[in-house]
Amino acid sequence: MTSLDPRAPLVLDTRELGRRPGSQREVELTVPAPAQLGIEVLSVPEGAPVELDLRLEAVMEGVLLTGTATATLEGECVRCLQAIEDEIFVDLQELYVYPDQHDKAAEHDDSDLDDETSRLEDDLLDLEPLLRDAVVLALPFQPLCMDDCPGLCTECGARLADDPDHAHDAPIDPRWAGLQELTQDQQD
Repeated sequence: MTSLDPRAPLVLDTRELGRRPGSQREVELTVPAPAQLGIEVLSVPEGAPVELDLRLEAVMEGVLLTGTATATLEGECVRCLQAIEDEIFVDLQELYVYPDQHDKAAEHDDSDLDDETSRLEDDLLDLEPLLRDAVVLALPFQPLCMDDCPGLCTECGARLADDPDHAHDAPIDPRWAGLQELTQDQQD
């Protein structure tokens, strides 16, 4: 019994390929983005269209998937909190092994296949983990609205890119406040 739903947008059926090495199929589709596709400050909005251009190729061990994914990104700059809208383009490549290949490797104590190996389930492959890994790894660790974003003023929180000449009077040390009052009295 498979745990994959064949009607799910990111589950692909490979029965058409058969198990003849060399047979291949091109797939172009647009699917809604799964939840939490990205990092906290920059991600593909849930339900946003993700364009997939894929090639499925039968090989001896299973099905080799190669292709690209394109989607829009939304988030915010980590320095000034300005909204960021961008597009991401990632390459995809993964070998999905046949279940019997995994069983043969286990019988021969073959360490080539481990728990991280992607497997076909009833000729279905789940594209979501591959897509999620590719998108998250392609995102910048700290997204910026522009490369030289100056950030926010530490005193008042004003966005420094909007007002480059932004300044404040030097803060007065409270220990010297009494002397400041004396200089004010002399000037008056």
